[in-house]
Amino acid sequence: MTATIARPGLHREDARPAVRRPSRLRSLFARLVSIPVESTKTIGRAVLMLGAVLRNLVRDVVTFRFPGAETVHQCWSLYKVTAMPALLMAIPFGGMVAVQSSGLINQVGAASIVGAASGVGVVRQGAPLTAGLLMGGAAASAIASDLGARAIREELDAYRVMGVDPVRALVVPRFVALILLAPVLMAVILASAVLASFALAVTVSDVTSGSFWASFGAFAKMVDVWFAIGKAVVFAAIVGIVSSLKGVEAKGGPRGVADAVNAAVVVNVVGIVIANLVITQVQTMFFPMAVA
Repeated sequence: MTATIARPGLHREDARPAVRRPSRLRSLFARLVSIPVESTKTIGRAVLMLGAVLRNLVRDVVTFRFPGAETVHQCWSLYKVTAMPALLMAIPFGGMVAVQSSGLINQVGAASIVGAASGVGVVRQGAPLTAGLLMGGAAASAIASDLGARAIREELDAYRVMGVDPVRALVVPRFVALILLAPVLMAVILASAVLASFALAVTVSDVTSGSFWASFGAFAKMVDVWFAIGKAVVFAAIVGIVSSLKGVEAKGGPRGVADAVNAAVVVNVVGIVIANLVITQVQTMFFPMAVA
């Protein structure tokens, strides 16, 4: 009889234990579940930081320890990175609103209300959104990159070792600076956009200056200006908290700082759009548009 000799290496795959790999559907489902969970965690951390900022702000004001010099420095730094882009965005936006509205209104023979359409569009939506997107882009990048660089250099840990709260020393001045900057930036954008709208309406659409300002004053009321300033302040608060949170949580070296800046800009834009929708709905419900 001939004995069958088993060669080594045969049936090696059969001897391996079966390893189950997660299917693509399962990984996709896990990812879809993790997105709202992580978003909820981010919102929770932002709310906690907002509480810490307000608590430290009130305590510093009451005890006369508010860092006024640092706040003024941050105001000037943020104004320098947002003032020129504000003009560059407000002027084309005002002109775009004027051209679009005048083209439609002239077709129905109501050229005298071009100022009303341009003014309402700029005051109610254009100027607040422009200010919010500028703060959510330029100002948010400055804040997130500064705090993120401090985080990866372990400066925030050094603050904690010395018994200094980083939120109190770094976040509060930037938050207050954005709140103070918002009305100033709003005024610059509003004036630039309205003047650009007026110039194009008069030169391109052949609208008289008197009818422009008369219709503008008839439809654009002072309450719209106050709502626009309130929107800008709310947007500034969102940008200050989100940008500071992402900067403080930065990890992983320079790439972590870049990721923090990117995440701060994206979250700020989404938050600003949602806040604008909510405030606009409240304004429409309680202060509907009417001829002044």
